[in-house]
Amino acid sequence: MAEYQTIRSRALGVDQARIDEGLRAHMNKVYATMSGGMLITAAAAWAIANLAVTSDPTGATVALREGQYLTGLGEALYATPLRWVVMFAPLAFILFGWGALMRRGSAAAVSFGFFAFAAVMGVSMSSIFLVFTSYSIVQTFLVTAIAFAALSLWGYTTKRDLSGMGTFLIMGVIGLLVAMVINIFLQSAPMMFAISAIGILIFAGLTAFYTQQIKSDYVAHAVHGDQDWLDKAAIDGALSLYISFLNMFQFLLMFMGQQE
Repeated sequence: MAEYQTIRSRALGVDQARIDEGLRAHMNKVYATMSGGMLITAAAAWAIANLAVTSDPTGATVALREGQYLTGLGEALYATPLRWVVMFAPLAFILFGWGALMRRGSAAAVSFGFFAFAAVMGVSMSSIFLVFTSYSIVQTFLVTAIAFAALSLWGYTTKRDLSGMGTFLIMGVIGLLVAMVINIFLQSAPMMFAISAIGILIFAGLTAFYTQQIKSDYVAHAVHGDQDWLDKAAIDGALSLYISFLNMFQFLLMFMGQQE
């Protein structure tokens, strides 16, 4: 926040009312883009989950539970090596594809990339509908939404500079990813509990950090009228908040979710 105030004070020669109005419009675009991505993810996850399960045992080879069986699609997604592709495809895109798209792509291409990513994430997350009750998924989503709104509001309004905290939290994400990969093979319930608890705290902090960063970045570039960059930055900011929200949701679901 201190950085935002410094940047803002340097822009005294620029119409401050215009900068503030543009900032509000920019943040609205960030949240609207994020919300659109969330809707696509939810729709894709629900649709795939419904296509993956059947009550007809004819031709089914994998029983999910009494009276429910995996379809051919469900078996391919959840019971073959394809599941690893589905699981790690979103992470691979973020690590190896998103940066290049931001540098070289147009705002339209970046927008398409984000919504395509949201759809793939929905496929990756579809298994939660097979494990948890619909009620607990909706309940956890609402709790996450309330927490996210409060954290993002704090990040937007606080006068504290969160940049140092952000660096620490991003390092924490790397450690968390390593622990999650290890636990895929260990299947340790206590370790999964610890990962979930730490994950909630990390992505809660990142929600506030990213919100403040989006705000500061807008002011820094708006002074120079770099509209193309700003258009892509709004989508990049939406992706950062989207990932924070989804990770908080998934980790909270480990605690609040009731299994089928």
